[in-house]
Amino acid sequence: MQNNTENNTYTVLLFYKYVYIADPVALRDSQRVLCERLDLKGRIIVAHEGINATCEGTAENVALYRAELEKDPRFQNIHYKYSQGTGTAFPKLSVKARKEIVSLHLGEEDFDPNVTTGVHLAPEALRAWFEKGEEFTIVDMRNDYEHKVGKFEGSVCPPLANFRDLPKVMNKIEPLKNKKVLTVCTGGVRCEKASGYLIKQGFTDVYQLDGGIVSYMEKYPNMDFKGKLYVFDTRVTIGFDVTNPKHEIIGRCEQCGTSSEQYVNCTGATCHRHFIACENCQSAAGGSLLCPLGCTTAVEKNAPALV
Repeated sequence: MQNNTENNTYTVLLFYKYVYIADPVALRDSQRVLCERLDLKGRIIVAHEGINATCEGTAENVALYRAELEKDPRFQNIHYKYSQGTGTAFPKLSVKARKEIVSLHLGEEDFDPNVTTGVHLAPEALRAWFEKGEEFTIVDMRNDYEHKVGKFEGSVCPPLANFRDLPKVMNKIEPLKNKKVLTVCTGGVRCEKASGYLIKQGFTDVYQLDGGIVSYMEKYPNMDFKGKLYVFDTRVTIGFDVTNPKHEIIGRCEQCGTSSEQYVNCTGATCHRHFIACENCQSAAGGSLLCPLGCTTAVEKNAPALV
């Protein structure tokens, strides 16, 4: 095992690949061995439909991990996303085999994103759309608590408590069925299925942002996407060039309404909902801050999940 030191630069690697995996359990086990050898922490999900991963380690070990992964012919042509790590983004390593790499729970109506999915739109192409005033609508496929701290200006944000709720909120998106639609999410994995699901529902002109929001923010910081990006690790949010005066805080404390980009968990015994709370409200609550929705109506605990 290669140990991290204070002098090492840490990197968070985010990627996915929809590709048939004959034996997810075997891949799970080999991924665990590889990550342990390289001292990587994070979350990896494997299924018959592919792999979905977010992990952190030293820049050197992350590069070694990628090189080892690409020796497998199933894992070619992956769009890797990198961001600066802290060395403590993940408390441990979790590698699991599941039925899906991102849960939409369609059962018999499930489909292969390699066959049915929206057209991939590169960040450069989206920027061109904005510049020339292309007529389109962005549909944010992230959970409702994610887009409160950052989103594309003018985007449609269906009330998704969980990604699997997409079929339940289709009535909010139906008016766009015959319009040009661009689906967005953090790194792209949800949009592979979300855009395909829209096509299955009769949508006629569907795109997805290639590489997700994180890829757009990296190339065009503080342009079109306002605020910070919610991520599923201890960093909670990330931004690019946040000291620039153009960086706009769109998050609002759900207690008092002031500008804030800080998330907390509700301390209710059966809630733990994730919401934005400013430092003043956190201080006034003395470490016991209950969610503004009321714990009896709050959604289930928003445990970190892959995106």
